[in-house]
Amino acid sequence: MTARVERLVTSGTFSLDGGTWDVDNNVWLVGDDDEVVVIDPAHDGAAILDAVGGRALLAVVCTHGHDDHIGAAGQVADATGAPVLLHPADQMLWNAVYPDRTPSQLADGDVLEVAGVGLAVVHTPGHSPGGVCLHVPALGVLLSGDTLFRGGPGATGRSYSDFPTILDSIRTRLLGLPAPTRVLTGHGDETTIGAEAPDVQAWLARGH
Repeated sequence: MTARVERLVTSGTFSLDGGTWDVDNNVWLVGDDDEVVVIDPAHDGAAILDAVGGRALLAVVCTHGHDDHIGAAGQVADATGAPVLLHPADQMLWNAVYPDRTPSQLADGDVLEVAGVGLAVVHTPGHSPGGVCLHVPALGVLLSGDTLFRGGPGATGRSYSDFPTILDSIRTRLLGLPAPTRVLTGHGDETTIGAEAPDVQAWLARGH
């Protein structure tokens, strides 16, 4: 079977620093007809499990620890036995949602294998300290979480985030990827590395 990427949009809320906002999240599934990995299990565990179907779920990967990206991780993991993976620098965000369970650790340079393709973990702090992206060269995609969107970096105006850090992550870790690489984001529409690379100076000028 040929590996592919599937998108599921779920809706719910994001809460941090005493505020709560309505959000739509992209949940990404990478795999084939037999096995799959879920990236960013947001809001609706039942819908995610339905999208997995009868396939073997090898892992539940969280690009970062904000509650809208991990909210269904426990339900999906409990239903399937799959491990939940998160960079340890976001443990404090995880603990705010799941104080009594510990995820497995993601590290920069790890490669997760599913359906004959590798998902390379790229640590891209800034939106959160443990933010990561997943580069899948065989499919020409970057699963960017909330690090890079169409139009610029992810938000950095809340706790544990920093604009110079996210800009450095994007410039040094992402923009060197091939220009046609599809950037599959945590929210909203996809973009490409080539479409975003020319705008770095504009992002720097606006400072957020």
